[in-house]
Amino acid sequence: MNILVTGGLGYIGSHISIELLKKNFNVVIIDNLSNTSLKVYENIKLLAKNLKYEKDILFFNADVRDKQELEKIFNKFIFDAVVHLAGLKSVSESVNDPLSYYDNNLQGSLNILECIAKNNINKFIFSSSATVYGKPKECPIKEDQEVCAVNPYGETKLFVEKIMSSISKKFPEKSFISLRYFNPIGAHKSGLIGDRPSGVPNNLMPYITQVASGSRKELSIFGKDYNTHDGTGVRDYIHVVDLARGHVNALMYSENLVGYNSINLGTGEGYSVLDIVRKFEEVNQISIPYVFSERRDGDIDECYANADLAKTLINWESKLGLAEMCKDSWNFEKRKK
Repeated sequence: MNILVTGGLGYIGSHISIELLKKNFNVVIIDNLSNTSLKVYENIKLLAKNLKYEKDILFFNADVRDKQELEKIFNKFIFDAVVHLAGLKSVSESVNDPLSYYDNNLQGSLNILECIAKNNINKFIFSSSATVYGKPKECPIKEDQEVCAVNPYGETKLFVEKIMSSISKKFPEKSFISLRYFNPIGAHKSGLIGDRPSGVPNNLMPYITQVASGSRKELSIFGKDYNTHDGTGVRDYIHVVDLARGHVNALMYSENLVGYNSINLGTGEGYSVLDIVRKFEEVNQISIPYVFSERRDGDIDECYANADLAKTLINWESKLGLAEMCKDSWNFEKRKK
């Protein structure tokens, strides 16, 4: 099978590419390198070689908003499925620059969906987010809970989901799967690929590893008065390799999932910021100094998944625990130097 992965050199996309290669799929990657580098592509090829993968892994430096370039790529290959991740992903940045987020995340997705319709591609897997739930009414969160995004980033994910749902009625034979991620952390066990943001990190773990490496003095924890067991915010942290496996499972079971389906990818457990810090210190024997700062606008007390539907529909559940997430993140940080 020929699989197109948009944003395939990003943090999550690179891990998905590796998991697809492990299953011997033919992988074609599109990425505009806005938040990654060609070094990731080289490391993917190195890991593929270690897996005894002998086919070419093709990469196109392209922006999914460029319709003409997309059409050239779709005309070169017969794709069996598209895994779409390309887009901007910072909640805070989306609040400060909403137009860029609507342009990148909506226009790019519309272009990809148009190519799918034109080229008779029946499998589409979309990188969505738990941000579509906004401030959840209860946890764990099930897929049938009301969706109500509270920031431009979450709104773009929700809009694309609505577009997918509408299109599925026009093309009932196609499979449109929206995977709602919770909080990916960790890295590939090799240490060759992981979360390497080009600018200010959007996620907790890169801040922790940068403190551990000495490139940051201390970790700022935003808020200590949440209604949680230790006063810090609780989230569902999932190992990025487990998340990547979820995409492969969704692809393999998509024959049985025609129409539109939204599926949570999470562990079903909530960990606080301090839980993560303490586990990182325990596993890696490194002290992480931290200070408390003011809450950030829009942050909520807790958010974690009910992941039962993923097990039922795509035979997936998380396997890697918090210790592996912390150990693999530090291993990647050490190899970055």
